[in-house]
Formats: sequence, structure tokens, C-alpha cells
Amino acid sequence: MTDPIADLLTRIRNAQTVNKESVVLPFSKLKFNLVNILVRQGYLAQAEKIDALGKAMIKIRLKYVNRQPVIRSLKMISTPGRRLYCTTKDLPYVLDNLGIAIISTSQGLMTNMEARKKKIGGEVICEIY
Repeated sequence: MTDPIADLLTRIRNAQTVNKESVVLPFSKLKFNLVNILVRQGYLAQAEKIDALGKAMIKIRLKYVNRQPVIRSLKMISTPGRRLYCTTKDLPYVLDNLGIAIISTSQGLMTNMEARKKKIGGEVICEIY
């Protein structure tokens, strides 16, 4: 697998398409931190690290309102072949700040609004709304 973040977003997108309650995927610190940001922002119901057959996994409970997924769009911005870095001034606004962008900074993963408050830039991973 060349891009585990794209795999994570695709699994969430596919599970929401068929109204699954949860998704299980291999654990990594980066994916777990990204999913925790989505839980904190209210896009996912819950995320936890579980042990399945001796391997660490992430179990994500998806969130629905009136049988419609809370997440309308998950879009990768940086890919392995094309990385997109932004300074503080160039950080994206997603739907006039109704959505979020996940930024990988020197202080860890954070949303575009948090990065703007801390006045740091970084790599734009994805956009969610």
C-alpha cells in the first residue's frame, strides 16, 4: 500500500455509502491521530485502538443524522506524487470554515483553524465537510 491515508479515507467513504456502523483498519499513529481529530470535530462517533488476532487495529464508529452520513465529502489533497505545503497565510478555507482541512505541522496533526491560530503552516493532507 503506497498511501495509507488515502486508504483510510476510502474505507470511511465506502462504509458510509452502504450505511455500515463501523470500520476496522490497521493501526498507525498518523491514522489514529487523524481519526481522533475527526471525532473531536464531530464527523465520526468514536475511534478506539483494538487488538484483533495479535495485531493492532483502529475501530471507527461512523456518525449518521437521519440515516444520512455526517461527512458529505472526504478529499485527499496531498498525494505521494504531489505534496502540497502551505504557509500560514495560504492555509485553505473549506466551505467558508464550515468544513475542515487536516494539516500536518511540526507540532503534529491539526485542523486548518488550529494551525491558523498557532500561526504555523504545513502539509495539507485532506479536506472534510
